[in-house]
Order: sequence, then C-alpha cells, then structure tokens
Amino acid sequence: MAAFTVLLSLFLGKAMAQHVDRQFVVSMPHDSVGKLFAFLPERDKASGRAVVACPGGAYHHLSLQNEGTDWAEFFSQQGIAYFVLQYRMPDGDRTLPVSDAVNAMRLIRDSAEVWGVNPYDVGIMGFSAGGHLASTVSTHAEFDARPNFSILFYPVITMGKNGQHEGSCVNFLGDERDDEGVAREYSNELQVRRHLTPPAAIFLANDDRGVPPVANGIAYYSAMRNAGNNCSLHVYTHGGHGFGIRQSFPFHQQMMNELEVWLSRLKAPRKDAVRVACIGNSITDGSGIDMAENHGYPAQLQQLLGEGYHVKNFGVGARTLLNKGDFPYMNELAWRDALAFNPHVVVIKLGTNDSKTENWKHHSEFAADYQQMIDSLKALPSNPRIILAHPIKAFKDQWTISDSVIVNEVIPAIDAVARNNHLEVIDLYSAISDPKFILSDGIHPNEKGAGVIAQQVAEMIKTPYKPYREIPQKGKRKRK
Repeated sequence: MAAFTVLLSLFLGKAMAQHVDRQFVVSMPHDSVGKLFAFLPERDKASGRAVVACPGGAYHHLSLQNEGTDWAEFFSQQGIAYFVLQYRMPDGDRTLPVSDAVNAMRLIRDSAEVWGVNPYDVGIMGFSAGGHLASTVSTHAEFDARPNFSILFYPVITMGKNGQHEGSCVNFLGDERDDEGVAREYSNELQVRRHLTPPAAIFLANDDRGVPPVANGIAYYSAMRNAGNNCSLHVYTHGGHGFGIRQSFPFHQQMMNELEVWLSRLKAPRKDAVRVACIGNSITDGSGIDMAENHGYPAQLQQLLGEGYHVKNFGVGARTLLNKGDFPYMNELAWRDALAFNPHVVVIKLGTNDSKTENWKHHSEFAADYQQMIDSLKALPSNPRIILAHPIKAFKDQWTISDSVIVNEVIPAIDAVARNNHLEVIDLYSAISDPKFILSDGIHPNEKGAGVIAQQVAEMIKTPYKPYREIPQKGKRKRK
C-alpha cells in the first residue's frame, strides 16, 4: 500500500496544473479502498458543473492516470469540478463498484454548497469497463444518485453473449454471468429509459477490437435515440481501444475540441430555478412526437418559462391514475423520480387511459387514488403548487379510450378532487378542439398540439394561485 501511495502522489502531482485551485482525497463511506480524488477549479472561474470519472480496466484494475487524473487540467480549464473515483473491483460482486459510484454521486451533491457545485449539473464519465459503470449508474440509480449527463469513452455496454467484453463480464457478474436475466439487467442498451436516462456523449474508434463498437457504444446511442433522449456519437476511423487522453491518439485534438464544444452547449438549469414536474401519460410523454425530449409539451413549456424554471418530463405512456388500472402510474420509476425531484410546481395530466373499459370499472376508486397522489406531493419539503389538468378530447374511441367517459365521468371526478383540495384546474379538453392539433390516431397531440398544452400550462404557472372554481363549459361537451 505504501508503494501505491507514492505512485498515486506522482499522478496527483502531474495532474495539478495552473487551473486547479484545490485538490484533496475523500475516502468513500465504510470502505478503506474506495477513494474520490477531487480537483476543484479556480473559484472565480467555477461554472458549478462537476464530473465524476470512472477509469477502465476490465473491472480488474484501474487506469487511474490516462483515464483519470490526467484529465484534471482539461476540466479545470472549463471551470468544471473534477473527481476521479477509485472504485472497488467486483471480483464477481457487482454491488461493490456500483455502490462506490452511487455514493460518489451522492457525496458530491451533498457537498455541493461547500465545493461550489450545482447539484443539478453533476455528470459522470467512464472509460471501457468504467463506461459500463457510468452507464449502469445512468440507467439503474435512483434519482438522487443518477447523473445529469454522461460521457462514455469506448464503453463496455452489453453483458450479452453477442459483443460482450468477456473479461469485464466475468469480473462484474461472476458466477451469474450465464444467467440471462442478470445479463439482460446489466446490458445497459436495454435499460435506457425515455426522459429519465440522462443525455450522453459517446467517443470511440471504429477499429476497436477490444470492445466491439456496434454491440456496445453504438448500441447505447441507438437506444438513446430510439427513446428520444439526447445523445451525441463520435466515431473516429482508427485508434483502437484505451486511448484515453494520450496525445498519440491520431484524433486527440479533434476529440478534445468536440468534447469541449459538447460540454459548452449542454444546458444546465440554475440551481435556484423553480422546479416544475410534468406528471402524466403518453400525452405528457410525447408519444408520436419525434425527439419528444426536445419537442413535447414539457420541452416547449421550458422554452416558454425560460431559465428561471427547471421543467422535467415524468410522463409514461399508457399509464393510469387508477391503482387497479392496467398500468398504474404510481408503480413507475417516473413517479419515484417526480417525488425525488422535490418540485415547486406539479402539473398532473392523467385520466385518458383510465377511461378505457377495463380500467373505468374501478371508477369508484378514482378519487381515493388521486387523493393518494396529491397527499404524497403535499408531504414533500417543497410544499408544491399542484395543478390538475383535464384530459384532452379523444377524437376517436381508440384502444377503448372513451371520449364520453372522459367528458361525463373522468373530468367531473377530477373537478371534485380539485374542489376538495382547493387546487387549480386547467381545461385542456376545451383548449384542443381542432383535429389539426392531433395525430392520426385521434388521441395524441402533434407537436403543434403539444405547443397548445404548453401555452395553457405556462399561463397557469405564471398566474398567481387561485383556489378551485368551476370551469364554464365552452359549447356542448356532453356526449352520449
């Protein structure tokens, strides 16, 4: 251990450069091996952003210099607080490196005020097996430990038989490496969640023969793009595996420039921004809108409200408010995320799928289930302003979604809940009365329709709170 300490001192000494203001080492909780090496930028240039680096080494050893401490000066130049994680080797116990990475994310957010970090702008960076660790935290961790963005260099992504890096797989999964369920769970291209998996930038070489790009980094990019999540992919014609920050990599300067540009264009919310949680089904999620993360109603709401607000999309397709519905919203990770977000404003737009024949048979429990959701939100430290939204008009009775049930039963039930809780209501049903705002399925709004919803929600948020009042019907809304 003494020899390792001397060698590490050399690493840190090399990394310390003109833009690093402070460097120190933090031992990870309840562990004598795991450590976090911190490099904080000059105080007057600190952006508030932070990055945690997970070096590679096939989950057998760590490339602490080339994929760790040597990057300190680059990030310090950008005003970014930089941390290198010395995580424990799994030796078949995957919980060791994963818990170290999760604890590192939580530690930085917990220490954000002291270290000059914006807790909503903490990213993770991983190389090779460290890329698998970084993508595991990005896809598996709970909200408080999940990064706000990921940077993945030639990452190990899959644990499946086709394209896996065998050494990483054996060391990470141990005796369970042949268990298809476990392999699938940690094949992170299969674990990307729409809206919930953070934006990523991926860097790799086309001729990487150690970690096949198509089954790993490119597979992760494809999963992100298919989910509509923001992701950038940079593939260089040659360079092999493990180039890290070495200047001998033929595309070193291009890579560094592209990473710098990606970071500069990555928008971060202000840490004092008003947090807005958009809860709902596929209409909130943005089903049918390509890249809904950028063009769905919550994204357009963010544009309308501006940088003083931090809007997040917690919509999940096909979900019901009813706990006995076919896909209850409150069973979802998105619901746990919405609570952990500790929002100042919550917009709930549920009820469309509740109108389905197989779901509305439980209509007698709708008010109680809605009350459960509201009570959970009211218990948050932020004491959020809660706004309920009527479902939009169903232009077709599709998938047994019934416009008649929405108008005559779901909307009155929502109004009753709002009245009992003195909450505000947005009448989205009347707001979208023209089919030109709806996709051909007759249920989901198109991008322009999402804009109408965003406008209605923005106007409500910008208007001072008013207790519930009956919404006058615009025209004849009852249907037989």
